[in-house]
Amino acid sequence: MIRSLFQRGSEPERPGRSSGKKARYAPRHSSGWKALLERLKAEDGLRVMDVGPTSPQNITLLTGMGHSVYMADIVGDSLSGEYDLPAEEAGGEKRFDVKRYFEQETGFGGRLFDVVLLWATLDYVPDGLIEALIDRIHQTTEPGAQVLAMFHAKKNDENTRYCRYHLTDSETIEVQEMEAHPILRTLTNRGIEKLFSKFGNYRFFLAKDNLYEVLITR
Repeated sequence: MIRSLFQRGSEPERPGRSSGKKARYAPRHSSGWKALLERLKAEDGLRVMDVGPTSPQNITLLTGMGHSVYMADIVGDSLSGEYDLPAEEAGGEKRFDVKRYFEQETGFGGRLFDVVLLWATLDYVPDGLIEALIDRIHQTTEPGAQVLAMFHAKKNDENTRYCRYHLTDSETIEVQEMEAHPILRTLTNRGIEKLFSKFGNYRFFLAKDNLYEVLITR
């Protein structure tokens, strides 16, 4: 379990993102990353979108293999409150301004990607954004592009803290605890296939920590 991986006093600590506190890291086996890594090692010049706060470790690894990397902190940006519509415009209900979000915040405009490291983003972003985000990913990926996504199997579980995933040159990724954003949804396999219905192939990987992975091909 992710939470149980972070036993205090046993894991390496590094500077946190914004609080000045030490951030805790833990290794996690990732079958999805292992499968995608094989492609990244076999091909040159791929364009990779890495979703999450900037990870120098990821940039160094991917550029060292000859690929270009673009970053997008989708969870942090979408939950900042900046894109919540005023109550009078939202009909009295909280709604997300998808149009303005895509105009101002994402690095998708004008680029086509071969790989998207989406991680567990879809469990945390606002309801009004999730389908539009998947549509935008479809629009900005090449045929044959692959998306690595993760999903929590349970909404109320000890392993639900938002995490950043740092890549290694192996089947292990380093998991870093981030902000305590609540999980907004859980998705079944059928639900995932429905959301990504415009894509062509889905490869599911089960794990022991209630966090399962899907490698989706456009």
